[in-house]
This record gives sequence, structure tokens and C-alpha cells, in this order.
Amino acid sequence: MTSPGYRRPLMMAAVAIAVLSLAAVAAVIAVAYNGGSAPVWVTSTALYGLPVAFMLAVVLVLDAVRQRRRQ
Repeated sequence: MTSPGYRRPLMMAAVAIAVLSLAAVAAVIAVAYNGGSAPVWVTSTALYGLPVAFMLAVVLVLDAVRQRRRQ
């Protein structure tokens, strides 16, 4: 899957995407609460960001399992 040198940057990317998409979810909720409509890019970030972050996390978990079985 991934080499050990790529685990930390991949984890940091997953965390950054998750935090950004959670902030986008909060923004969409705040705008909707005030009766408005959030911009498309904010809604898209909220909709697609968390699944991407979770997929990256699954890749990291599977890579860790593979590394443990190999040792």
C-alpha cells in the first residue's frame, strides 16, 4: 500500500481534510439557521470532505495492519 515514509503526511492530510470539512459543516448549519443558502464550494467541502478523510484513515489502518503482519 504505502511506504512507511508516507504514513505521517497521509495522516496529516486526513486530519486537515477532516477539520476543514467539519468547519464547512458548521458553516452550512450556521448559514441555514439564518435562513440563507451556503455557497456551493462550502457545501461540497462539507459533503465530500469527511468521506475522503475516512478513506485515508482506512488506508492508514490497513497499512498498519499489513506492517504488523509482516513483522
